[in-house]
Amino acid sequence: MSQHPDPTTDIIGLGKRYWLPVYRPRDVVLDHGKGARVWDTEGRDYVDLGAGIAVNALGHQDEDLVSALVTQAGKLWHSSNVFYTEPPLRLAQELVQASGFAERVFLCNSGAEANEAAIKLVRKWAASEGRPADKRVIITFRGSFHGRTLATVTATAQPKYQEGYEPLPAGFRYLDFNDEAALAEAFAPGDVAAVMLEPVQGEGGVLPAAPGFLKKVRELCDAHGALVVLDEIQCGMGRTGTLFAHVQDGITPDIVTLAKALGAGFPIGAMLAGPKVAAVMQFGAHGTTFGGNPMAAAVARVALAKLSSAAVLLNVERQANDLRTVLARLNQELNIFEEVRGRGLMIGAVLASPWKGKAGEILDACAAHGLLLLQAGPDVLRFVPPLTITDAELAEGMERLGAALHEITASANDASGQAHAKAS
Repeated sequence: MSQHPDPTTDIIGLGKRYWLPVYRPRDVVLDHGKGARVWDTEGRDYVDLGAGIAVNALGHQDEDLVSALVTQAGKLWHSSNVFYTEPPLRLAQELVQASGFAERVFLCNSGAEANEAAIKLVRKWAASEGRPADKRVIITFRGSFHGRTLATVTATAQPKYQEGYEPLPAGFRYLDFNDEAALAEAFAPGDVAAVMLEPVQGEGGVLPAAPGFLKKVRELCDAHGALVVLDEIQCGMGRTGTLFAHVQDGITPDIVTLAKALGAGFPIGAMLAGPKVAAVMQFGAHGTTFGGNPMAAAVARVALAKLSSAAVLLNVERQANDLRTVLARLNQELNIFEEVRGRGLMIGAVLASPWKGKAGEILDACAAHGLLLLQAGPDVLRFVPPLTITDAELAEGMERLGAALHEITASANDASGQAHAKAS
């Protein structure tokens, strides 16, 4: 009698056989979702507090997003930028109007591409100002993450992402995040064209810019004739409680990059250009085959409208407060967190000793209890749920988190007690 292969095992086997092994997924095959909940091929349900790495900001299967995609798919999938189509032009207009600073928009397919475009725009602007190549330095910060292309991984001031890809492009200078003195000193050579940073570092541990730091960046850039480039790919689009994160810092940037939640799950990126740089790149200076895809733009228009709504932004504030309250309670019970930081629904719980370095183990325990969570390095649990998460969904997710944390700490205490008993 022939045995039918288990579909979950079969799909996992395909991934291990045919994917370039640059990922290490858990042995779970997600099948469908609704709101802040997903189900795997075995029928198990999970509360999703990771949202596809801060991408599914409107949750899974938002009806308005689905409707926009289906409607546009029935009209035109792709045309290239050799011709005009309405959705990307309407999206560009709406982004400019929502930003309060931008004059023009470049649409692409991902955050890395948006940051690559921003780096090229800085260099092109510096050239247009008559600056030689060695006077076009871009300052970035340790702990940052700007993408995986060769230029953006070089801008990413984390050696673990750069190892083996040398020689890296020249023209970047790395500083410690939130160090105003080091920042002022870095301008001394007179070669800085721009400062590029995330208002809240994501992969670097969910670390917000310190109060006043972005204003200092703006002040120094103005004094030295440099640009301010803000990477809001993870922290933008309502994630921190305002549509654009930098609004909370009270500054006006020259360039802002967006992606992730801009398409709420459909691939799209955008670079917003302010008055200093909006006219620098002329015909042929940059481009992309798929950028401004009508389907992506149609979805992003709906996402932008919903994520900028008062209802969603109020929900971010309310649910962020509830999430922090539960984390504080769990910490009183278990003493597992050293610090809880972040803005809005972009929250990092920094693990205390002896849990440092064990974020991955905790994520495994959470998955076993039906909770999808992220880490930001080995020491930080990262909470970036859908911005539309309901009271019931968050409450259940935090209940599952509590069960996972109690189980893993009890297990660790048992192991420690047994080791102590053997030693004595």
